[in-house]
Amino acid sequence: MSTSMDTAEAPGGYGAERRPRGVVDLRGEAGEAFTVRYPVGAVVVVSGLPGAGKSTLLRRWSGAGAVPTVDPRTVHEACEAVMPASLPYAVYRPWARLEHFRLLRSSVRRGGPLLVHDCGSRAWMRRWLAREAARQGRLLHLVLLDVGAATALDGQRARGRHASARAFARHRRGLDRLFAAFTRHVRTGAPTPTPEAASVLLLDAVSRSRAAEVRFGEPPAGSAPTPTGGIGG
Repeated sequence: MSTSMDTAEAPGGYGAERRPRGVVDLRGEAGEAFTVRYPVGAVVVVSGLPGAGKSTLLRRWSGAGAVPTVDPRTVHEACEAVMPASLPYAVYRPWARLEHFRLLRSSVRRGGPLLVHDCGSRAWMRRWLAREAARQGRLLHLVLLDVGAATALDGQRARGRHASARAFARHRRGLDRLFAAFTRHVRTGAPTPTPEAASVLLLDAVSRSRAAEVRFGEPPAGSAPTPTGGIGG
């Protein structure tokens, strides 16, 4: 995977327009808001710890529903609405997960751009999504939110929803391994940990707030990009 990113002015949008290619690290970069542009029909997976700000970013990027979004929380809430209040979620969690996978598969197969909320700690999920997208000639792109455990826990408290300590620790271990693998990839040229992805955009709490919107498709004529570097390579 190459390590570069194109930048251009976003006509009628937010400052610069970023077009990720390969692994692009914007962690720690302050500045103006920007637009992220992906190819037509791209499947964009936003991942990070519970409380990292995935849902907030997806709401901003979806444009009030203009871009379809698959969020497991939606299925969770739909299941809760039809189940007895006295029934613990753990009892019907397998059914909720099955419904989520069905919704995700049908959404990918429907075509068009798609935003996906995922914890990011499950490599098999990324590979499955990449295969499903590839069957239609589409590409998988990743956005990874690296905000740290303390910030993620603060985010959970702010939203009033809490992942169990066990689930949080499991996701943290998986994402820690993933970020460590990216560090090795950058420093030593080791294989990328996500060969199934056409691009990986790494954001933290600072750059996450700058990613104001997402667009899909070719940019308007006259907005030729100026190449800029991603993380070293």
